[in-house]
Amino acid sequence: MAEAHQAVGFQFSVTQEGVDVRLSHQALTEIYLSGVRSWRKRLVRLKNSVKTGVYPASPSSWLFVVVAILATVYTRSDPSMGLIAKIQENLPIRQSMSTQCQVLVSAVLFSTMLWLLLIFTMRMVLKQLLSYHRWMFEPHGKMSTTTKVWVALVRIFSGRKPLLYSYQGVLPNLPVPAIKDTVKRYLESVRPLLDDTQYERVSKLAAEFESSLGNRLQWFLKLKALWASNYVSDWWEEYVYLRGRSPLVVNSNYYIMDFLYVTPTPIQAARAGNTIYALLLYRNRLNKEEIKPWLLRSAVPCCSYQFERMFDTCRIPGTLTDTLQHVQDSEHLAVYHKGRYFCLRVYHAGRLLAPREIELQIQRILDEPSAPSSGEAELGALTAGDRTAWAKARAKHFSSGVNRSSLDCIEKAAFFVTLEEDEHGMLGDDPEASVDRYAKALLHGKCYNWWFDKSFSVVFYKNGKTGLNGEHSWADAPVLSHLWEWAMATECFQLGYNAEGHCKGEADSSIPEPQKLNWEIPAECEEQISQSLAAAQALADDVDVHVLIFRDFGKDKVKRCRISPDAFLQIALQLAYYRDRRRFCLSYESSMTRLFREGRTETVRSCTNETCAFIEALEGGEPAEVCRRLFRMASEKHQCLCRMASTGAGVDRHLFCLYVVSRYLGVESPFLKEVLSEPWRLSSSQTPYQNMEMFDMVNHPEYLCYGGGFGPVADDGYGVCYLVLSGNVFTFHISCKNSCPDTDARKFGAQIRKALQDLLQLLSPSQKTPSKTEERLPEVKKDL
Repeated sequence: MAEAHQAVGFQFSVTQEGVDVRLSHQALTEIYLSGVRSWRKRLVRLKNSVKTGVYPASPSSWLFVVVAILATVYTRSDPSMGLIAKIQENLPIRQSMSTQCQVLVSAVLFSTMLWLLLIFTMRMVLKQLLSYHRWMFEPHGKMSTTTKVWVALVRIFSGRKPLLYSYQGVLPNLPVPAIKDTVKRYLESVRPLLDDTQYERVSKLAAEFESSLGNRLQWFLKLKALWASNYVSDWWEEYVYLRGRSPLVVNSNYYIMDFLYVTPTPIQAARAGNTIYALLLYRNRLNKEEIKPWLLRSAVPCCSYQFERMFDTCRIPGTLTDTLQHVQDSEHLAVYHKGRYFCLRVYHAGRLLAPREIELQIQRILDEPSAPSSGEAELGALTAGDRTAWAKARAKHFSSGVNRSSLDCIEKAAFFVTLEEDEHGMLGDDPEASVDRYAKALLHGKCYNWWFDKSFSVVFYKNGKTGLNGEHSWADAPVLSHLWEWAMATECFQLGYNAEGHCKGEADSSIPEPQKLNWEIPAECEEQISQSLAAAQALADDVDVHVLIFRDFGKDKVKRCRISPDAFLQIALQLAYYRDRRRFCLSYESSMTRLFREGRTETVRSCTNETCAFIEALEGGEPAEVCRRLFRMASEKHQCLCRMASTGAGVDRHLFCLYVVSRYLGVESPFLKEVLSEPWRLSSSQTPYQNMEMFDMVNHPEYLCYGGGFGPVADDGYGVCYLVLSGNVFTFHISCKNSCPDTDARKFGAQIRKALQDLLQLLSPSQKTPSKTEERLPEVKKDL
């Protein structure tokens, strides 16, 4: 399929007269245009670096300070209190300068130093302001005078029009909690899960740790916190993700869905054309830092460092630990179709290909008739299997020659694209089952048709449906979700499709066709591919996924009960689990710590004494008034835990880092060993909508992404990812293992549905919440 004379920069032949070299004019032109584009991007990055470096001031403020100082100097005033004269006396080349020039240069130098001092002061003040977190603990809708003054000061010192990374230098560092506080909160979290004898044993281990080894480990941790930007994040990335040797599929990677109730176009190539173009537009905005930083309450910034490795990133396997490889501005994509890999260049003649041109290139791949080479079809299974085995195979079979070149094309691509022959979505007479199959397909695919090491892979199904699978080590799901929401909104509401369902515009048919990658896979490598595929397929076959779309009510009714929607849903999950298993379990809810520099996540231990007391009262038939009182206590406790986790007062990341220090020191801690060995039988997270202004949910409610999910953390537990959609929909993505006889995703989904209905009925007894069958919006094709 690839045209050799267009893919190679020059051709040569050996003759009797010597070597005859014929340069390709087109290739040289592309090289020149690529260089120009690269230098433009470097200049943009340099300009943005200057803006970010002087934030919250602006580069133009330097000129204002200089002019102001010069004006005072020439009016015979001395705002420097003699410093300008001192600078003038010590100028190294003052002999070759006139007196007036000396004064001018000295005043400019003083102005620059004054300007830098003002910037430093403003940054320190803003950093101290952002270290204030009491506003999070105030009742919703009630802001104290102190907080009002604080918000005003933050807005004053925050400057105007910040870039994506403008706040990075002023965000506070994550604080290290006191040992006694962490141990106390840990013991409180496990109390409802242990009987008196077990609790007494754990309490003794905790007291021994706190009074002896804990203080020594804490000293090293505080030393790291003084030196590092974040005392958790680098170790979390390395030990939780990169050093993991188990397969990424199901265990680590996660997925995000497409729209359920609408397909913008049924043409596979057209859907790919617009979506890929939208993703690349986002990358351009990301490179220019034009994406707005996330602000809580329109004033408090969140860390943006996770955005840096969104594109052009790949996880590289190692025998002991993996690494993350990030390149700058890759100009191609890696595409998989029917067992073949292709290199799709997305720039031509110095410009990004238009959507219609990308559609043409995708269609060329779909129409390409060649068969995969030996071992190529299931090659991607290496990225789905054991990490050490993949590292050894990569070093032995992909370190040189044509395999090295083809592998580079995949690993250095902007992202990975899969074109599938299957159809998915809400299909057939059983839409619920079809959505479950769709979610399961997005979680692991066929275990060989995606490159699981890429920062993210996008799949396009034959009927126009799409979806995304993300690698977890480089960032957390909300970051990739932001990209996906933006791309889908841009695809449908800005780019659109013509009446036939194709991308709008015209295509330049002279664009070189995508290049098919070549491989030379030996029999030994094919055997390793088969082994990796078998291991990954066993994981995929064992996982069960169910998507619950709850339409009986949504966050609007919950808020009218003066309850936090997240607390409401978490208590519902606890109630559903108790009814399902007749016991409580250690529960994990992910909470962000991005109020701090390079912050990622913290654990909210959502199975609390208060929640257990409420559930026992409800299931025990206590009066409704008693249950309502206990429910509000449980809700308030949960909100408090979420706020503490977000402000650096969590339990698990601190204990995790203490454990890492203990391993470095070569000492054993029975307490830490027990803490980190406890299974999370109920693991949950919420991925909130972040691009609400891009979706018209009133006129286009069908254009909503219904979230995504992940695999279960424990073999005998559940993984639940939920999404609060608009005002009247909750979505739950539930996963578990088929091999466990005690778990059933659909049964647990039914328990969640009943728990939601029962809780609302308890809080609003006058409101009827009958159990309804899920509404199904018609599957339609929209031409925008």
